[in-house]
Amino acid sequence: MAVSSTAAPPTPWSRSLAEPEIHETSFVHSFSNVIGDVRVGANVIVAPGTSIRADEGTPFYIGENTNIQDGVVIHGLEQGRVIGDDGNEYSVWIGSNVSITHMALIHGPAYVGDNCFIGFRSTVFNARVGSGCIVMMHALIQDVEIPPGKYVPSGAIITSQQQADRLPDVQDQDQQFAHHVVGINQALRAGYRCAADSKCIAPIRDELAKSYTSNGVTVLELERSSEVASNSLGAETIDQVRYLLEQGYKIGTEHVDQRRFRTGSWTSCQPIEARSVNEALSALEGCLSEHSGEYVRLFGIDPKGKRRVLETIIQRPDGVVTAGASFKAPASTGSASYSSYNGNGNSNGAGIGSISAETVDQIRKLLAGGYKIGTEHVDERRFRTGSWASCKPIDATSAKDVVAALEECIGNHQGEYVRLIGIDPKAKRRVLESIIQRPNGPVAPSNGQKTYPSSSISSSPKATATASSNRLNAEVVDQLRQLLASGYKISAEHVDQRRFRTGSWASCGQIEARSERDAIAALEAYLSEYPGEYVRLIGIDPKAKRRVLETIIQRP
Repeated sequence: MAVSSTAAPPTPWSRSLAEPEIHETSFVHSFSNVIGDVRVGANVIVAPGTSIRADEGTPFYIGENTNIQDGVVIHGLEQGRVIGDDGNEYSVWIGSNVSITHMALIHGPAYVGDNCFIGFRSTVFNARVGSGCIVMMHALIQDVEIPPGKYVPSGAIITSQQQADRLPDVQDQDQQFAHHVVGINQALRAGYRCAADSKCIAPIRDELAKSYTSNGVTVLELERSSEVASNSLGAETIDQVRYLLEQGYKIGTEHVDQRRFRTGSWTSCQPIEARSVNEALSALEGCLSEHSGEYVRLFGIDPKGKRRVLETIIQRPDGVVTAGASFKAPASTGSASYSSYNGNGNSNGAGIGSISAETVDQIRKLLAGGYKIGTEHVDERRFRTGSWASCKPIDATSAKDVVAALEECIGNHQGEYVRLIGIDPKAKRRVLESIIQRPNGPVAPSNGQKTYPSSSISSSPKATATASSNRLNAEVVDQLRQLLASGYKISAEHVDQRRFRTGSWASCGQIEARSERDAIAALEAYLSEYPGEYVRLIGIDPKAKRRVLETIIQRP
């Protein structure tokens, strides 16, 4: 276990170069700093982001079974000492079974007795807190001695001894709560130590790997498969199911034959009451098997908002689903999240004329949601500058009439880009932008492209149509431009094949680029930095502090 602990620096008041003494049973996170003469007892946990710095006031003592939580700062003045329970002088004494919770400040000279609880962002300075005291959140204790067993309410400012003496006694439920927090952190200490020990963690990982199987096929095997059979699920679908369950959403499925697909007459499969990924996958595969030769789609349901948060087709009549259909985390809007399809070909014959079945499905959803539909076109030269021009306005309210208008626009602008627009007439903003024709002909199904609300109009630069391990395809470049134009922030995450199963993505870092060129360069650098791993692009709404886009742009 790597611990960031160092000797005290030489100063005018001390040249001892004392080093921390940490009991072998304790856990100190590597993202914490322990400096100088700090004596840490048995079974202590020091969480990430903590600073325990005995470089001015010294020494410090932390008793057994105590937990020092994230963001805590422990420091001391050069002058002033307290008497510890062992009769010796200390700058800071913290007893046994103590909880110093998130962002609290203990500044010496300070004494905190056994079985105390110090709440979030509370401060103890030049004071003694007797054993068994409960100090709640955002409290200040300064220049006083709190008698044992007293309760300090949230926001209290205790700076006179008269105030301290008048504090109420701790109740039984308060003591139980403090004891519970100590127990939780002891479990965390044991867990962190196990995670750092290969002999301890290996059997747990093996057990997890065995649990993520479906009909004898492991998730890893599914990830490596280039095609998804009609009676099995792809890695992206498994990822969707896991995400929905983790977010507390319910899962549903619907099916429809080729004839009724044109009219959108979907029928529900058997309800899925599963609470685990394996149960949900089993139910999905049952629906696929029962309705082979038909379209089957998966959707998530927000039980609170009573709305759909995701719809994605997981089986087609030809038994093949494009292996790139990823998903985006649902935004908290009043309408369902639409999966974005960019198809102009019709391999299964379910489309109408030159419009693909997926585009027809989008049109129906937009009309059903009360949205208006428009189209735009642009030639290759103006495509780079985003100078889109509107086609003839579409006032139709039936899917058939809208499709006819789209085909007319496509026919009038052969050799150009054409895109479908969904418009919310009440909010006067766009809810969908999807390219349905490119200069070189039909649009291939998109590889994980998603749609998100956009209040500004943007377009994509001309880019290579084929993605490689260190280049971005046209759809990703288009997404980047839309994100930047809408004022969203951009970041990226990566994960190797083993951790992909558990969704343990790691951040590549936020991209501060303000131009499309800088953003592309940063993303391509991440692709080069993590070859052989999954990399996904993240769009973030800085005001709502939520994700508006998640799309995988590189696979192993």
